[in-house]
Amino acid sequence: MDASISKEIVDRIRELPAAQQQLVLEIVRSLASQRPKGVPAKDLLVFAGVISAEDAREMVNAIEEGCEKVDANAW
Repeated sequence: MDASISKEIVDRIRELPAAQQQLVLEIVRSLASQRPKGVPAKDLLVFAGVISAEDAREMVNAIEEGCEKVDANAW
């Protein structure tokens, strides 16, 4: 993190009343929890080509045949 940004944030927060400081804290916590989880795409490149084209086709067919179908009688 950029030290100058951190310092300015802290300086400005110190100028706020306690209630607004609490609000800033809640916002920061919310932002921190929204960070994407997972790994960078470059780390997944090791898996490129692992699945054969035939296996990939079979998976696509299985998904198309078995997913997102609504059984009207189940309602």
